[in-house]
Amino acid sequence: MLHPDEIDALRLGRHGDPFAVLGPHLGADGTVEVRAFLPGATAVLAVAGARAWPLARLHGDGVFGGPTALPAGAHYQLRVRWADGQERLQEDPYRFGTVLGEMDVWLLGEGSHLRPYEMLGATPRVMDGVAGTSFAVWAPNAQRVSVVGDFNFWDGRCHPMRLRRECGVWELFLPGVGVGTRYKFELISREGHLLPQKADPCARQAELRPATASVVAEMPPVAPPSPERQRANALDAPMSIYEVHLGSWRRRPEDGDRWLNWDELADTLVPYAAEMGFTHLELLPVTEHPFDGSWGYQTLGLYAPTARFGEPAGLQRFIQRAHAAGLGVLLDWVPAHFPTDAHGLAQFDGTHLYEYADRREGFHNDWNTLIYNFGRTEVRNFLVGSALYWLERYDIDGLRVDAVASMLYRDYSRKAGEWIPNVHGGRENLEAIALLKRTNEVIGGERPQAITLAEESTAFPSVSRPTYAGGLGFHFKWNMGWMHDTLQYMARDPIHRRYHHGEMTFGLVYAYTENFVLPLSHDEVVHGKGSLLAKMPGDRWQQFANLRAYYGFMWGHPGKKLLFMGCEFAQQAEWNHDRSLDWHLLGEPAHAGVQALVRDLNALYKAQPALHRQDFSGEGFEWVRHDDAERGVLSFIRKAPGAAPVLVVCNFTPTVHHGFRIGVPAGGTWRELLNTDSQHYGGSNAGTAFGAATAEPVAWDGRAQSIAITVPPLATVFLAWTG
Repeated sequence: MLHPDEIDALRLGRHGDPFAVLGPHLGADGTVEVRAFLPGATAVLAVAGARAWPLARLHGDGVFGGPTALPAGAHYQLRVRWADGQERLQEDPYRFGTVLGEMDVWLLGEGSHLRPYEMLGATPRVMDGVAGTSFAVWAPNAQRVSVVGDFNFWDGRCHPMRLRRECGVWELFLPGVGVGTRYKFELISREGHLLPQKADPCARQAELRPATASVVAEMPPVAPPSPERQRANALDAPMSIYEVHLGSWRRRPEDGDRWLNWDELADTLVPYAAEMGFTHLELLPVTEHPFDGSWGYQTLGLYAPTARFGEPAGLQRFIQRAHAAGLGVLLDWVPAHFPTDAHGLAQFDGTHLYEYADRREGFHNDWNTLIYNFGRTEVRNFLVGSALYWLERYDIDGLRVDAVASMLYRDYSRKAGEWIPNVHGGRENLEAIALLKRTNEVIGGERPQAITLAEESTAFPSVSRPTYAGGLGFHFKWNMGWMHDTLQYMARDPIHRRYHHGEMTFGLVYAYTENFVLPLSHDEVVHGKGSLLAKMPGDRWQQFANLRAYYGFMWGHPGKKLLFMGCEFAQQAEWNHDRSLDWHLLGEPAHAGVQALVRDLNALYKAQPALHRQDFSGEGFEWVRHDDAERGVLSFIRKAPGAAPVLVVCNFTPTVHHGFRIGVPAGGTWRELLNTDSQHYGGSNAGTAFGAATAEPVAWDGRAQSIAITVPPLATVFLAWTG
């Protein structure tokens, strides 16, 4: 029989090895004794077929035990009478074997399991012919871990778990627990302190905030490889990204100003982005997060789609609809840091398990968040597994990795004395660098159709170069320098732009050092920065003209394109995550004109190989003239093998230039493809007569042939050679 100390440990919820005392146990005389702890029970029988054996009440708090005539390993159930008089026949969780296989335990312990989410978390399954859910959580320093939920009145005494010491994972199979069940883990630290109940780090579903429980969910199936998506994500493919915060793209004012759900977004956002000609949607983080105001960047659910827009299956349907419409889906992914909420990863098992222990390494001063311990193998595995999970299980096309600069440098946003050098005395975070390389290598090997994009604002070398060549292994890098310089130029009064002409040309000095995306993202239209339209100088007409000219320059410039929602129709107000975009503005011709321009720029960009095929090679770009600062004019050629070259001419002054001569690389006719000053876009409709110019043998700009055109005010013009 049980020792009194064992009984006390059970009823007080302090027993760290429940399988040693609960369930079936072979006695010295060869009989099987069954033991159970069922708080609130008044009588218990062990039942097998038509036979039943009463279990003695060893303690009034619900500890039962007694001998049976069961053969070893036999299937039995418990018939329980509760204090309210009700009886129920139920399975005994402590008669089932281990959840994790020996190989899984070994790989998890080593930190080399590519898909730890297949072993950890809550997984509906059948064991020994019984349906239920297996739970597994990494908490190596805990004294006791229990599963709590609606099924046991959130009582941590009821279902303590088994520790697999080789890997520090606690596991338990709970019969009868199914999809949709709410749960958390209750832990006692090694010092004996009861910790706040924790959400599952590997949960595949979570409650809608402010509730914080995890929810049992089915594992999404692996999405088959897609050659079509691989081609669409290639470096030489056109890529025009529409960046979206789903909670504020559109709302339902007629229904309490609520968010759209996944299916409503599939019905509205997907066809809108496709009709606008974008090639990809980029979603601000949709991993579960507690605080709306973080926009998703302070996530605590790296495996769970946020409940704000419905159940996880809704996200799967959304992605399928996007792919059917020819749109890729990119997900903002945040491996840099996590919030300090008590139900999350902070001090998970009473120790600094997921985060660095030293505040100089483990606390992010800018965001008041904790920094993952990139040097710990299990943490690296948790993060790499998350990346692979979204790409394989949700068929996400790629991950835009947030805040990479903060990961690369130990002194990021820290004063002297507030950071710890690496083992070589330097400022680089070698562990984070290793994690990023590992993540990109795993993705390249396991999901080659997928891409990764780095938000990285420093001069760290070779971010978008292969790891075998000394790079970090990303496919693309956001060009934050280009964004800063060109927006700074566009915000200047045109009369002063002649003194800052280099702000528009400097990007070409380093354009091919990385595979760049040109980002006009959410970060440029928040925190008092105003909208893109509001940044433009001049009267209302000039503001719109400036913005149209800038978009033309951006779509002509080497690099993939990214535009935040609302910018495509010149949202007037600064972005507010708590309200919908101002769609009513499309009733005004100027705003509708900008929207039409972006649509046509996307169509032109995709139709002309010269504008996208050699974005990352100097062979695809040629300056015609970059030093005409006095007139504020830039002209350049975009090229691709076997395709007609495209001439791009930008005028950043409000002056019309008639008979403006430009050297061209070939004789024949150069036909206007797009003019941002067209009346269709709200412009003055200035331009070259009949929309075409014939080259003449007049040497100009170092070329034997040249054309004379009319350059509109504050405008960008695209012309293609037609022979």
